[in-house]
Amino acid sequence: MLHRKRILFAINSLAGGGAERVLATLLAGSEPWRARYDIHLALLDDEPRAYDVPEWVELHQLDARHKLLPSLTGLRALAGRLKPHATLSFLTRANIANAWAMAGRRRPWLISERVNTSAHLGSAVAARAMVRLVYPRAAHVIAVSEGVVDDLAAHFGVARSRMSAIANPVDHRRIAELAAEPPAFVPAGPYIAAAGRLVPNKNFPLLLRAYAQAAPPERLVILGEGPERGALEALAASLGIAGRVDMPGFVANPFAVVARARAYAMPSNAEGFPNGLVEAMACGVPVVATNCASGPSEILADRPRETISGGIDVDAGALVPTDDVPSFAAALRRLLAEPHRSECGKRARARSLAYGVEQAAANYWARIEAALAQPRTGTEFKDIAVSSPGVNS
Repeated sequence: MLHRKRILFAINSLAGGGAERVLATLLAGSEPWRARYDIHLALLDDEPRAYDVPEWVELHQLDARHKLLPSLTGLRALAGRLKPHATLSFLTRANIANAWAMAGRRRPWLISERVNTSAHLGSAVAARAMVRLVYPRAAHVIAVSEGVVDDLAAHFGVARSRMSAIANPVDHRRIAELAAEPPAFVPAGPYIAAAGRLVPNKNFPLLLRAYAQAAPPERLVILGEGPERGALEALAASLGIAGRVDMPGFVANPFAVVARARAYAMPSNAEGFPNGLVEAMACGVPVVATNCASGPSEILADRPRETISGGIDVDAGALVPTDDVPSFAAALRRLLAEPHRSECGKRARARSLAYGVEQAAANYWARIEAALAQPRTGTEFKDIAVSSPGVNS
């Protein structure tokens, strides 16, 4: 099938995480395009894989060991051998490597930005400079939410005409299968669930304080692991709720735990696209989420974040200001009251259907095909000198 064009996807690894799961889901939903394209996937780091990809996707395993320079050289060498007609990468380090791999080849390269870039990079000067240098030169930037588009336009010089927002796909069939399995962790009574890395941006201290203030009869279960565990355990003890809070770490099949929760709580300060929020909704679980950048307001209220002042009730539950303990506590109390809770759960499930795999795959491939149809000059990187790596995520 020599007439078929080659499309190369790239990501750091499939070792686990939201972006990795999304790419695996997207590739599984790409079967309608395999008759037209040879689909390849490059993994920059040699790590155990948490997610499978279809057997018809040709896998290329590199070994960059989480470092930028080997990622650059390895992916460029692969692109030289494979000569892809277009590339699409996920995650910042893979995006930088993708740009370098395709420099001067007169073929389009696209990147998918999974996070609110300003929040993710913080004060990392070298990394921010690298993104500002590279991202505006991509044939197209696919962001996971309009909030991410706004951030890239305002702070990283990416033209809005070269960006679009495509929400992450949610595999409802697979989630239903996983949710039906026996959970690996069973709390000692009804509970509220939350999930995510135990890091500052997820702001689990807000959730603990709001839970203590709301004082519901349900327990609180926080799924995840990270450097903030000790501080969170100490905070729970100081609030007098340690005996009612479970923190089992990462569990096998978290969907089985989340699906049995009375409600799902997302207290984040920043997100790119909150996969866990939509996945909880797909399980029919009502939600309380902060109106952080980026994504929750688009998912729950179908409105830009800046148009919402204060807390509001939404079909799937409630949307509250960031870092506002009283608002979060009040929203939890309202949501847990029946019949409101059950009604919100049904509407949450219905709302999640807007994020199906087929729609997301079609949107991604539409962007790839539009880029293939555009003439390229091959001069996009004549002024780039990669001299200060510093992006290893």
